[in-house]
Amino acid sequence: MSDKQEFTFQTEIKQLLHILSHSLYQNKEIALRELISNASDSLNKLRHIQLAGEQYRDESPLQISLEPDKEGSILTIRDNGIGLSHEELVQNLGTIAHSGSKEFIRNLAATQESSGDKPDLALIGQFGVGFYSAFMLAEKVVVVTRSYKETSGWRWESDGSGQFTITAVEGDV
Repeated sequence: MSDKQEFTFQTEIKQLLHILSHSLYQNKEIALRELISNASDSLNKLRHIQLAGEQYRDESPLQISLEPDKEGSILTIRDNGIGLSHEELVQNLGTIAHSGSKEFIRNLAATQESSGDKPDLALIGQFGVGFYSAFMLAEKVVVVTRSYKETSGWRWESDGSGQFTITAVEGDV
């Protein structure tokens, strides 16, 4: 696996994150709701993929868990949804207001239209800036993920100051 890679956000992140976390999101409950909504989108995407592809089906229930650690001041939001690849982390979390869900819906609609089926665009909620509300709650945000297509995962980390790092992760993610 590769060593830690450092990236710069694709927009004026410092100013935008400040606006998001101090103006747009007036209370912490909204930020938490946005993060849980993103986890729910991940489950819905995997559910759709499991329905379409037998090789991705298993008996595990799709779920979201909240794991508070008061002593460490850490809140872990865990889901067993679709996950993200390295490229998806860079594209979706490295570009403010880039919506992975919008792209997924666009691809889903194109696939269904080519096969003659009517696309179910209500399947997944839209998001673009909600993830960044996490910086309202935390000094540092860490995303540990593994795409359903891969056997190893990735750790995305940022303090919201304009850069983020991605590091390869082995084992259960």
